[in-house]
Amino acid sequence: MKIDVLLGLQWGDEGKGKAIDVLTPTYDIVARFQGGTNAGHTLEFDNQKFILHTIPSGIFRENTKNVIGNGVIIDPYILINKEIKSIAPFADVKKNLFISLKSNLILPTHRLLDHAQEAALGNRKIGSTLKGIGPTYADKTSRKGIRIGEALLPEFKEKYAKLKQSHLQLIENMGFDYSQIKIEGLSFEAFEEQWMTALETLKGYQMVSTEYLINNALSEGKAILAEGAQGTLLDVDFGTYPYVTSSNTITAGACSGLGVGPSKIGKVYGLFKAYCTRVGAGVFPTELKDEMGEYLQNKGKEFGSTTQRPRRCGWIDLPLLKYACMVNGVTDLIITKVDVLNDLDSIKMCTDYKVNGKLTQEIPFRLDDTLEPVYKTMPGWKQELSSTQIPRQLAEYINYIADYLNQKIFLISIGPDRKDNIIF
Repeated sequence: MKIDVLLGLQWGDEGKGKAIDVLTPTYDIVARFQGGTNAGHTLEFDNQKFILHTIPSGIFRENTKNVIGNGVIIDPYILINKEIKSIAPFADVKKNLFISLKSNLILPTHRLLDHAQEAALGNRKIGSTLKGIGPTYADKTSRKGIRIGEALLPEFKEKYAKLKQSHLQLIENMGFDYSQIKIEGLSFEAFEEQWMTALETLKGYQMVSTEYLINNALSEGKAILAEGAQGTLLDVDFGTYPYVTSSNTITAGACSGLGVGPSKIGKVYGLFKAYCTRVGAGVFPTELKDEMGEYLQNKGKEFGSTTQRPRRCGWIDLPLLKYACMVNGVTDLIITKVDVLNDLDSIKMCTDYKVNGKLTQEIPFRLDDTLEPVYKTMPGWKQELSSTQIPRQLAEYINYIADYLNQKIFLISIGPDRKDNIIF
């Protein structure tokens, strides 16, 4: 058996949670391989809405195991108080959730550091979610981080205190006053106390060597889906650097984030919206700073599921999508939020960039505001969509994208519910 991968091809928020929920019945295991609580996957079914930050999106399927891999970083407070408590009536979390012993912990001081570092950037802010993601990954790669398995060892408190003191000293050296900073609405001291309580609670869940769990399951012929967070264009290597996240969001990240070899990767599902959105700072070639951008934002309910920040909106960018397909080795495409465009007379798509007067479809080393997007306009379909009939204009729109990307689009999402889909 191979491990299939599902990930986003834009700047995140492509609808991965719903897609994974739809695909999950064909998989025995869903495994998250990177990111932290800065992710937010929204699922809607049976007139209920759920937002997950760390837990894989297969958690609501009774017979599916869900794995938080070693590439994921964990904030116990968020995991226990914002996720597990909210979904406990609807999912058997203690039975179906497995957490890697090698996952690094997001400490309370990592969140303070995030505030301090973002403040130090002034008007060059990255647009961090302030969840402690960057500082935690920095500690991980500098070999100072604390893994969740270490919370089970007697020397944990000593190691925690030492790293906490190092963080506070660094914050003091930066001249940052954190006394007024609220974390989840709490003072640092109050949050730290609740963080420790949540960590104790988390010890009652299944912490295992998930690399063995995954590879043994493959040997037994189990079907596994690896779930990405954020999107390709936020990858720390191949995204719109430096306005990116701190982990590898592409297919290769599934190997290092779960402990599987490249030869074990099967299908790669790439998700993208029928338009583009972005949260935070950074270049966005097709951004619409006008009434159309506002329309897409409101019609698509484009507000962050984790932070509620409004998302910047723009037309679909095909050169960036083609780039994302290339670096991920995409085999199957899923297009989401097509229904947001239902009422438009015409729809634009970026097919080329104009750089120094020349047309190109290649992404330059530094993607900046000097790029001029070149658009193709297509007619809208001007009607509500159903799973049984595809309007001619929509079929032309989908086929143009598929031909441009030289890929097959097999699923079209036409609404938030798990049943709102067209098999193309």
